[in-house]
Amino acid sequence: MTTTPIRGLGHPVKRKEDPRFIRGKGTYVDDIKLPGMLYLDIVRSPYAHARIKRIDASKALAMPGVVDVITGAELEKAGLAWMPTLMSDRQMVLPTDRVVYYAQEVAAVVATDRYTAADAVLAVEVEYEPLTPVLDPFKALEPGAPLVRPDREQKTNHIWHWEAGDKEKTDRIFQEAQVVVSQDLYIPRIHVCSIETCGCVVNYDRATDKLTIWMTSQAPHAHRTVFSLVSGIPEHKIRIISPDIGGGFGGKVPVYPGYVIATYAALKLGKPIKWIEDRSENLQADTFARDYHIHAELAATRDGKIRAMRVHTVADHGAFDAAANPSKFPAGLFSVCTGSYDMEAAHVAVDGVYTNKPPGGVAYRCSFRVTEAVHTIERMVDILADELGMDPAEIRFKNFIRPEQFPYKSPTGWEYDSGNYPATLQKALDAIGYQELRREQAERRARGELMGIGISTFTEIVGAGPSHTFDILGIKMFDSAEIRVHPTGSAIVRIGVQTQGQGHETTFAQIVAEELGLPVENIIVEHGDTDTAPYGLGTYASRSTPTAGAATAVAARKIREKARLIAAHLLEVSPDDLEWRDYAFRVKGAPDRFKTMQEIAFAAYTNFPQGLEGGLEAVCYYDPPNLTFPFGAYVCVVDIDRGTGQVKVREFLAVDDCGTIINPMIVEGQIHGGLTMGLAPALFEEIVYDENGTMLTGTFMDYLLPTAMETPHWKTDKTVTPSPHHPLGAKGVGESPTIGAPPAIVNAVVDALSHLGVRHIDIPITPAKVYQILLEKGVAE
Repeated sequence: MTTTPIRGLGHPVKRKEDPRFIRGKGTYVDDIKLPGMLYLDIVRSPYAHARIKRIDASKALAMPGVVDVITGAELEKAGLAWMPTLMSDRQMVLPTDRVVYYAQEVAAVVATDRYTAADAVLAVEVEYEPLTPVLDPFKALEPGAPLVRPDREQKTNHIWHWEAGDKEKTDRIFQEAQVVVSQDLYIPRIHVCSIETCGCVVNYDRATDKLTIWMTSQAPHAHRTVFSLVSGIPEHKIRIISPDIGGGFGGKVPVYPGYVIATYAALKLGKPIKWIEDRSENLQADTFARDYHIHAELAATRDGKIRAMRVHTVADHGAFDAAANPSKFPAGLFSVCTGSYDMEAAHVAVDGVYTNKPPGGVAYRCSFRVTEAVHTIERMVDILADELGMDPAEIRFKNFIRPEQFPYKSPTGWEYDSGNYPATLQKALDAIGYQELRREQAERRARGELMGIGISTFTEIVGAGPSHTFDILGIKMFDSAEIRVHPTGSAIVRIGVQTQGQGHETTFAQIVAEELGLPVENIIVEHGDTDTAPYGLGTYASRSTPTAGAATAVAARKIREKARLIAAHLLEVSPDDLEWRDYAFRVKGAPDRFKTMQEIAFAAYTNFPQGLEGGLEAVCYYDPPNLTFPFGAYVCVVDIDRGTGQVKVREFLAVDDCGTIINPMIVEGQIHGGLTMGLAPALFEEIVYDENGTMLTGTFMDYLLPTAMETPHWKTDKTVTPSPHHPLGAKGVGESPTIGAPPAIVNAVVDALSHLGVRHIDIPITPAKVYQILLEKGVAE
C-alpha cells in the first residue's frame, strides 16, 4: 500500500488558490499596469430612446491630458459600428444616429489618467432629440408601437418565437382534465452584481504584430474568436488573458462595447488602453437576467396526479438580444419546466421582445432558463396543492419521476440521466422535522402568528453540453484538458474552462490525483490564457466539471494507459498482468511488485520501452453524450412580522444531489453562496425603471443585496446519484441553490398567508408588498 497522501476524489482539500486571495495577492485586470498606459472612459446616454443630433468633443479635447475622443461615426468608418451578441443578434458598439436604452455607450474618451478621462466625459456635449421609449413588452407588440430596432429588416419589436413539446396532446389533456389551475407570474429583471466589475487592458505590440487583451472573461477562447471576427485580426495574433476574476455568474460571458472600443483605441493610438467600469455603469448598462412575464397552467386529476403543463412566456430582452440561439436551445431551456415530475405532456412557448432597456437574456448563475422554469413549476405545484387541499409534500411524492424510470425522457424531449427524487425529499423532511413544524404552525396560527413552511424540489440541467445540441457562434460545446507529467512526478494541467471562484485549481488537481496517483500538492492547474490553454468554451451553466472535468479524467486515463506499458517494461511483465490498485500498477497475484506513477514518470523520459514515444502527456477534447441533471429538495421556514411585513427566514435546509462529489468542502461553499444568491431575488433584488426608461436602482443604495445580517444560517445535506455517462459520475452543483432557493422561500411566505386566501406573490417579496396584503386582509398590526 502506498503511504503517499494522494487526496483525490471525496476529500475536503483546502483550496490551492486561497493563500494568494486571503493575502491580497490575487491578480485582477485592474492590477495590470503597463508603461505608457492610457485610460478610457465612456459617455453614456441620459435617455432610454433618443436621436443623436450632434456630438461636440472640442471642449473635452482641449483639456490637458485628453488624448482622443472616439465616436460611432469613427467606428463606422473603421467597420466596427456593430458587434455580435452571444449568439443570435448584433449590438451597436457606439451609435451613429440614436440611442436605444438608458446609459448606452455614446462616445469614449481616452486620457492619460482615469480621473482626467472621467472629467472629460462630462465635457463632451451631446445634443439629443428625445423619442418615446417602449418599456412594456406587451405594449411593444402592439400595432404602432415605437420601433426599438429600425436597423433590422423585420420592422417589429418581436424577436423570435420558440416552442417545445406536443401542443395538440397537451391541449387535449387540458380539455378533458378534472382540475385545471392557472397563474400569471412575473420574474423581474435583476443583475449579477459580482464584486469585480467588467474591464480590460489592451496592448498592441507593433514589433510582434500581437494584440494582448487582459479581460474579465468567463470564456477567453470564445472571446478571442469574437474579437477576430469583429476586427479581422487572425486569431493567432490575438492573446486573451483572463486573470483572477472577482465573480462572474454569467455576466462576464458577453462581449461589451467597452472591450471593443478599448481594442480599437489601442490599435489606433499604439498605446496600452485600460477600461474599468465603475459600479453604477455596471449596474446600469451591463447585461441583465430575466424580466419574464409567464402564464402557466397545470392539468391534473382530482386526487392530485399532474397530467400536463402549459406555459407561455413573454421575455423582455431589452434593445439587443443576448439570449441563446433559439435554433439550439428549444424554448430557451424553459422546456425543462416539467421539473422533477412525471406527466403525460407539456407545451412551452416563449416570445422574445425588444424594449428600450439595456440588453437582456444572460443567465444569472443558472443554466440559462432553468431558474425561471423551476420557479414556475414549483409555484404551480403549490397552487395545485392549495386547490386540492393537499399537503405540498404529499403532492410532490405523488408526482415524482420514480428511480426505476431513469433514464427518463421528459415531455419536452430532454433525457434525464439519473435521480432518486423521493429519497432526497424524504431526507430533507426528516432532517428538518416537517411534521413537527406543521404542528407548530397550526398552534402559532391559532394565536394569530404568521409562520410558513415552503418546499421546492428541482431538477437542474447543466453542462452546456453535447455538441449536437449546443453551440456558440457555430462552435461546438466540447471542452478540453491537457496534462503533462514531468520526470519527477509533478504535473501541469491546462484546462479550457475559466474559474471565477469555483475552485478549479483544486478540483481539477484532485481529479488528476485520483486518476494518476500523484499527490495533489504536486499538480498545478492553469487556465485563462489562450496562448497556453487548450481551446475551450469557458465556465457558465455549471459546465466545468461535466465537460472539462470529464476531459481531465479522460486525458489522465490516456496517460495511465501509456504508463501501464512503461510499468510493464520496468517490471518485465506483460501489460495484461498489471492492475491499477491503490494508486500504483501492481502485478496480479504479486501486489508487492509495483511501480508508482512517480517511478513511471521518470522512466518515461529515461527508460521507456523501444517503439514507444517518450514523455507522459495527453490531451482530450471531450464532447459529452448528454447533459447532466443534478437535483435537490429544499425546505424553508419563515416568520412574518404583522407590524412591518418583514419576512425572516428562520430555518433553511438544502439537500442536493450532484452525483459524485470531488471536494465536499468546495461543494458546500458553492451551495452556501448560491443559497444567498437565491435569497436575493426572492426578497430583495429588482431593477426598476421609471416611465421614461431611467433606471431607479443604479446604485447599491437602491438595488438591494442581502448582507451577512439578512443571510440566515444555511443547513445542507446531500444524496449521491452518479451520472451514468460522466467518466466520474459528477453532475455539477454551483447553480443548483440559486434555482431551488427562490421558490422554497416564496412557497414558505405564501404558505404563511394561505389561510388568508393568498395564493401567489411575485418576487421580490418585499416588506411593503407583504404589509399591503396584511392591511387588505385586516390582520396588520
